[in-house]
Amino acid sequence: EVSTEDPETAFCTLANREDLNPEEGSIYHCLYQFTRNEKLTETNKLLCDVCTQRHYGPKKNIKSEKKYVYTNAKKQMLISLAPPILTLHLKRFQQAGFNLRKVNRHIKFPEVIDLAPFCTVKCKNVAEGNTKVLYSLYGVVEHSGTMRSGHYTAYAKMRSMNNHLSDLVLQGQSPQALETEPVKGQWFHISDTHVQAVSASKVLSSQAYLLFYERLL
Repeated sequence: EVSTEDPETAFCTLANREDLNPEEGSIYHCLYQFTRNEKLTETNKLLCDVCTQRHYGPKKNIKSEKKYVYTNAKKQMLISLAPPILTLHLKRFQQAGFNLRKVNRHIKFPEVIDLAPFCTVKCKNVAEGNTKVLYSLYGVVEHSGTMRSGHYTAYAKMRSMNNHLSDLVLQGQSPQALETEPVKGQWFHISDTHVQAVSASKVLSSQAYLLFYERLL
């Protein structure tokens, strides 16, 4: 979806990105890189309909002559609607010549994550004045092995039902009050039919492949 935005706010976020200073090798650093401001120049210039019409006239003349104007531009992907459930999928492979190689590097991730530095300042379901969009970790999928073979296991938190979150999912109600602490509960490690209670520190040291967060309300 392309929309005309005020240039003064088009690249603004709910919280100042420059204050984040994310640690390399962390999920914050991954999100910071994924949502960074990109300059589109040279062969990546943007086809500008407004510039084309200004230069060649109405569109009906442009199509027949196939003339277009490309211009330098800036691009940034930001979150415009904060989801009730946040799923982060880490790219755990890289190209090595003609082969794919698994990335085994540990990526640090917190129990509570703030998406505000990655949300547009006009994020649709964030109450006016809120500068935090917090999520609590409740599930992790981990993969062990190589690109050719391996084993998937999971960590899941058993916790009480969040009625406010259910309202957000079912009715789209925006939260007015914020909780800042992770949802309380017991973590479990699941591997096939084996289930074992584990500590939060064990979960946070895992080699995450998928991360599941629920919004704090």
